[in-house]
Amino acid sequence: MTVVVYAAAALFEIGGCFSVWAWLRLGRSAWWLVPGAVALGLFAWLLTRVESEAAGRAYAAYGGLYIGASLLWMWGAEGQRPDRFDVTGAALCLAGAGLILYGPRT
Repeated sequence: MTVVVYAAAALFEIGGCFSVWAWLRLGRSAWWLVPGAVALGLFAWLLTRVESEAAGRAYAAYGGLYIGASLLWMWGAEGQRPDRFDVTGAALCLAGAGLILYGPRT
């Protein structure tokens, strides 16, 4: 379930941040900020749904999934295909996120 929550959080975070990008960099209407603010609120709420004894650990592990999701956004929404360095870097980050989230605690 954690991966599903992280995936949804990433979608909302990227969408919310993209609304600001669209307004400031692409010349879109400031009205793009309204759904962006809602999306960012949902993103923050979703991260509280992750089972973790420390918020910092939940956020750190989320970072790896966020990187992969950002590259998928770049490919799907912006039409820029990730290159081999993007894919390799994302794989390393996902491995690190898995270690942070599921590694044995002493």
